[in-house]
Amino acid sequence: MTISADLVFVNGTVRTMDPALPRTDTVAVRNGRIVGLGRADTDELTGARTEMVDLNGGTLIPGFQDAHIHAVHGGLELAKCDLTGSTDAAEYLRRIDAYAEAHPSAEWITGGGWSLEAFPGGLPTAALLDKVVPDRPVFLPNRDHHGAWVNSRALALAGITAATPDPHDGRIERAADGSPTGMLQEGAADLVGRFVPAPTDGELLDALLRSQRMLHSLGITAWQDALVGSGLGGFDVLGTYREAASAGLLTARVRGALWWDRGRGAEQIDELADRREHGSAGRFTAGTVKIMQDGVVENRTAGLLAPYAHHCGEETAGLSFVDPVALRAHVTALDRLGFQVHFHALGDRAVREALDAVEAARAANGPSGNRHHLAHLQIVHPDDIPRFRALDAVANIQPLWAAHEPQMDEFTIPVIGPERARRQYPFAALRAAGARLAAGSDWPVTSPDPISGIHVAVNRILPHSKAEPFLPEQRIAFDTALAAYTTGSAWVNHLDDTGSIVVGSLADLVVLDRDPCAGPPEEIASTKVTATYVEGSAVYTAP
Repeated sequence: MTISADLVFVNGTVRTMDPALPRTDTVAVRNGRIVGLGRADTDELTGARTEMVDLNGGTLIPGFQDAHIHAVHGGLELAKCDLTGSTDAAEYLRRIDAYAEAHPSAEWITGGGWSLEAFPGGLPTAALLDKVVPDRPVFLPNRDHHGAWVNSRALALAGITAATPDPHDGRIERAADGSPTGMLQEGAADLVGRFVPAPTDGELLDALLRSQRMLHSLGITAWQDALVGSGLGGFDVLGTYREAASAGLLTARVRGALWWDRGRGAEQIDELADRREHGSAGRFTAGTVKIMQDGVVENRTAGLLAPYAHHCGEETAGLSFVDPVALRAHVTALDRLGFQVHFHALGDRAVREALDAVEAARAANGPSGNRHHLAHLQIVHPDDIPRFRALDAVANIQPLWAAHEPQMDEFTIPVIGPERARRQYPFAALRAAGARLAAGSDWPVTSPDPISGIHVAVNRILPHSKAEPFLPEQRIAFDTALAAYTTGSAWVNHLDDTGSIVVGSLADLVVLDRDPCAGPPEEIASTKVTATYVEGSAVYTAP
């Protein structure tokens, strides 16, 4: 006797992401897994108790997965002084003033998300903050979270003066007399961030659940949290994920990337192994280590093979947060223990150093199947593009960054020069060279919306922008972009029974109101998510 399906999706298009059967028209689900595809199967599996899910002419796809995100941090920022969505300094000050007035008992004013283009040179000052919050410390990371805007009270509390040296992994922006101006770059932000009161366990759990609701509404069913630890002046969210997973509150599937403390060395590897063993629970696993090898171009901390443009002042080629020789040894040891390594590698030197480390691990240990991946890849030297396939290293792309907008046009292209500017975000070149692509958002740095990311990957223009395409020769096809957010990120997340709609796979699914590929490419971003399912259970339904 045939056992009936629990759900059958009908009346729409199904994009399976399976090359053997790219499209079908119906899908049957039982006990959280796909059990039938196409009318012949699903008619036989339809019984009296089967729920028929009407796609209303829409499209069913595998659940989106974000391969590089900071979900708890993003959720916490949503509840604090949120400066996102504006590029106006006066508006920031208005929001900060209003938040401070509405939270008179808050010991610190925190939040963030401001954009560099709102201030001359991308450098806000403590004096501006002092006008609205003179009596309490303020700590506001910028949109890319590689710097923080602080007020005089915060500088005084941290003891930062003209005599304070720059940390090895950051820079204190200073006036002509050496006094701090209120902008702290990279590791210098930790000089103040370490004094910010840690959120309570309850606040962290609320932040995770707040993020999860939003991410499900965008069709995201799984992600890799790219900073699980106390790096960058933040807070460790390992316990938060474990608590949520153990209590059955984690409806998404999450892989945690354990933070590599760049101020320490190999002595931390045993600790990471212990955190992996005791931190995993339910739908959360902690089998990855995150190594941040460089910074970002805008503040000239991204590691480059040649110095930044000379008109930037002091000649620099950026930073390597981990010594490249030591990096090869560390990655080899982590690979031997079965860890996946998740690199932040943005500049061409950092990309090469990360690939060299993966190559050293393969030479010592052989192919491991640990699925190491490099995130961001803003500037990649042409010689290194073929190495991704040769080393089985995944290219983890953030498509929303590959577009003309003020941070690119005013703060990036001028400091790297025209030749390197033409090497940015080489998605098509990586794909043509056989690299496996995964995709993520780096939220809260940019929007976590995968549909917007696919739109930019295909068009190289932000949704609703009137700008020219950014390096249009690096566009990728819609199917390639969709695969990066489904099968590619599922590969990175070690979720092999997700990412495609095939018999036996988990029913992590998204319903779209249309087929994004059926209309003009410039209309992809108009697509809406109408429902999201995890193991056949609805975790989001559009109102």
